Amino acid sequence: MVSLLLAVMALVLGPMPSSAAEPDPGWWTPTARPTPDAQIDVTGEPFKGTDAQGRVRGFVDAHDHIMANEGFGGRLICGKPFSEQGVADALKDCPEHYPDGSLAIFDFVTKGGDGKHDPTGWPTFKDWPAHDSLTHQQNYYAGIERAWRGGQRVLVNDLVTNGVICSVYFFKDRSCDEMTAIRLEAKKSYDMQAFIDKMYGGPGKGWFRIVTDSAQAREVIEQGKLAVVLGVETSEPFGCKQILDIAQCSKEDIDRGLDELHELGVSSMFLCHKFDNALCGVRFDSGALGTAINVGQFLSTGTFWKTETCPGPQHDNPIGNAVAAEAEKQLPKGVTVPSYASGAQCNTRGLTSLGEYAVRGLMKRHMMLEVDHMSVKAAGQAFDLLESESYPGVISSHSWMDLGWTERLYKLGGFAAQYMNGSAAFSAEAGRTDALREKYQVGYGYGTDMNGVGGWPGPRGGDTPNPVKYPFRSTDGGSVIDKQITGERTWDINTDGAAHYGMVPDWIEDIRIVGGQKVVDDLFTGAESYLRTWGNAEKYKSGVNLASGAAASASTSEWWNPFVSFAPDKAVDGDKGTRWASEWEDDQWLQIDLGSAKPVKRVTLDWEAAYAKSYRIELSQDGKNWQTAWSTTAGDGGLDTAWFARTVARYVRIHGLERGTKWGYSLQEVGVYSD
Repeated sequence: MVSLLLAVMALVLGPMPSSAAEPDPGWWTPTARPTPDAQIDVTGEPFKGTDAQGRVRGFVDAHDHIMANEGFGGRLICGKPFSEQGVADALKDCPEHYPDGSLAIFDFVTKGGDGKHDPTGWPTFKDWPAHDSLTHQQNYYAGIERAWRGGQRVLVNDLVTNGVICSVYFFKDRSCDEMTAIRLEAKKSYDMQAFIDKMYGGPGKGWFRIVTDSAQAREVIEQGKLAVVLGVETSEPFGCKQILDIAQCSKEDIDRGLDELHELGVSSMFLCHKFDNALCGVRFDSGALGTAINVGQFLSTGTFWKTETCPGPQHDNPIGNAVAAEAEKQLPKGVTVPSYASGAQCNTRGLTSLGEYAVRGLMKRHMMLEVDHMSVKAAGQAFDLLESESYPGVISSHSWMDLGWTERLYKLGGFAAQYMNGSAAFSAEAGRTDALREKYQVGYGYGTDMNGVGGWPGPRGGDTPNPVKYPFRSTDGGSVIDKQITGERTWDINTDGAAHYGMVPDWIEDIRIVGGQKVVDDLFTGAESYLRTWGNAEKYKSGVNLASGAAASASTSEWWNPFVSFAPDKAVDGDKGTRWASEWEDDQWLQIDLGSAKPVKRVTLDWEAAYAKSYRIELSQDGKNWQTAWSTTAGDGGLDTAWFARTVARYVRIHGLERGTKWGYSLQEVGVYSD
């Protein structure tokens, strides 16, 4: 009877399932992956949305090079970040590295030893990727996916190349033109987005989203996906190299180049990198690498780095006098790398007039300026310019800016990230600027610089007393992260270090263990701070100069001849080719009548060579009763910006108290602003 009943029910209801239905794999799981492929080894839904205050959550990598394999002539970085044929095709060693790495020239130049290694990739990956191998692809897409699943929400993909390294490297399969490489890397970045979209069902459906404005980035993060920002880091952008100190580009080249980058979707860029160029001087590299780069500088520009004693506490990296024998063989006969005095650690080259034009061009296009790699002199001048315009779009993405500039950066509204150091060193360095982050209420970031030939955190060892224990929870608590597996290789941060991009979540867990939760919490607010800087740059509007064309008077004016005027009105005529100059005495002033009482908050002073060492900004309603709004005894010329509490005034007076030179005071332009 029971069997009959079951038979009837089967006929009526249809076949009964032999097991429970498969669980929904979730929106974050692709319908198919290329074969073979690396594993992700993260379970749990990626978090979406914002916190209770409407702020996005998540980590930001402010400096990475996904497509570096396409730069430097195409054979410096071996392997690709993605392939339709899967990881076995993507992560192939360079042809010249077979059979044992004997011709891995850049590998032994950067790593030491003989460069020999097992070139086999899939499935063993015996010798690479590795934390100390600078020539093998570290940005395979599945590793980036793992970092996203572990809580990263912003990734800055810096399109990168170097024409000189390309030209002197033995192996290449394409042109060394830098802008050609940048265009290709931008295209490949969009190709990678399409590749990932395809795995999720079509355009716009993947987790890897290239964004071109901060609002778009916020929308992507609201969906729980990764916002990818395009940047540029190259040594001679727009052809702006200099040969024997003569610029090889023009303002028209800069405008044309910036317009093209903006059209490609680039939102941030460096103006100089490794070599002095027509835009700015660089912050030196140290040791043998520094000597090798200095050789490259000579081969590119015809000049070696030149140093001087630093005028303030900030300094460039010391060059030293280390030998780089292989690089020095490239020099013409009779040419040698100069010796450098240990006390002279600053590059003589700062921001050029073309460099200033490029900075203003970035501001005009609401793009962000990367100040890392700029010499101390160039960075200081860039900050002067940014402060004079109250422009917030400034980034230090990977520890190549003197820390002495950090408060200036935060005060403007900029964002700082630290190079991906070992967990102990990273945590200690974060502690040095912790008070400033508290003061300015900003988060923190990291710059992995993977594929950037810099080296990454090594293992702390399997016997360390406080290892990362697998599996562990992501910072948001919603995902479980286990050891990452690629073919026959299982990766462990304790014994492998940060060997590839997929180890970013493991490295963050290592920071939590070694440096404490506070460091990780600061990093987890990094995406919001980065987007705030970007958004404020997008909203930037140049202030109205209340002093432009205003009536001006002065205590004295210098007189040379009847054909040249140094009258007071020359400081407010909008022409940097003219200037007011006083007589050669200390107590002198320039007074500007705004025409009526107006709120005043900021005064900019563009000094000619004759500047004030000690001076003050004075304000008045009636031209008789004055109050000091701002003062300094450490003026150094150049472009100064005085900030003070907004005050209603009709008259503004720049009162010189002590000259910085034997001449008088000389101002090319004075700006007065209410914002």
